[in-house]
Amino acid sequence: MAGNITTTASPITSSLSKLQSLNGLFSIYKKQGPTSADVLNALKEALLKEAGVQNPNPRKRKKQSLKMGHGGTLDSAASGVLVVGVGNGTKMLSTMLTGSKKYVAVGELGKATDTLDATGSVILEKDFGHITRLDIEEQLKAFTGDIMQVPPLYSALKKDGQRLSILLKKGHKVEAKPARPVTVYNLTLQEFKPPFFTLDIECGGGFYVRSLVDDLGKALSSCAHVKDLIRTKQGQFCLEEHALHEEQWTLEHILQSLQPCSEGDQEVDHPKPPRADS
Repeated sequence: MAGNITTTASPITSSLSKLQSLNGLFSIYKKQGPTSADVLNALKEALLKEAGVQNPNPRKRKKQSLKMGHGGTLDSAASGVLVVGVGNGTKMLSTMLTGSKKYVAVGELGKATDTLDATGSVILEKDFGHITRLDIEEQLKAFTGDIMQVPPLYSALKKDGQRLSILLKKGHKVEAKPARPVTVYNLTLQEFKPPFFTLDIECGGGFYVRSLVDDLGKALSSCAHVKDLIRTKQGQFCLEEHALHEEQWTLEHILQSLQPCSEGDQEVDHPKPPRADS
């Protein structure tokens, strides 16, 4: 899931000097529920409070003294690695996140939802009793390599400057985006306990796990949706080794895990890569 890059900033105070000197990348753990932007704001609020800022407002964009952004947005229902850029590290997000990403996804056969995951409403139910483990493994071959994929309607992709998911929630009619090329480096079935199946996925930028599971359900003459999704790796950042949990959102822990950017990275504004999402 290379990503949509969001940046926010906070007012200048003298106690922010250490935070202001940070330039680089690190990763945090995003739990299920909040959006990636919500998690970033909670991180900023924790750091600002630690720095002694009274009543910090992490959403305030004026006076960008603490510049922080995230790349590779995770859906609200998903959890796992979220890479964060701080200072001039925000300019590195686009180049550092174009590498492969890894996910563990649990799909549920027999039910399709409008969002393609468990947060949506069930719009179709079909029999899945005919599906075997071998059937799934055979179909997965067709979804490996360079493939064409239609992004979900409920996504952060935009139309006329607004996210498709927001337009849908407002009752607007939204047409599906055209299929686009994506790459799946590795795709394996780890477990099959009907109606649930667990996939290990390694993919490139612009790939949607929800679309994969929906397409797989159709290929199996049934339907399916994502029940649970965890991103275990993004770029060089692994969930177990690198992601800071909420109790570790302190300057000390960030200093220990920060991957600093070089002068060249700090001076160049890189173009945004294609968005990937879950």
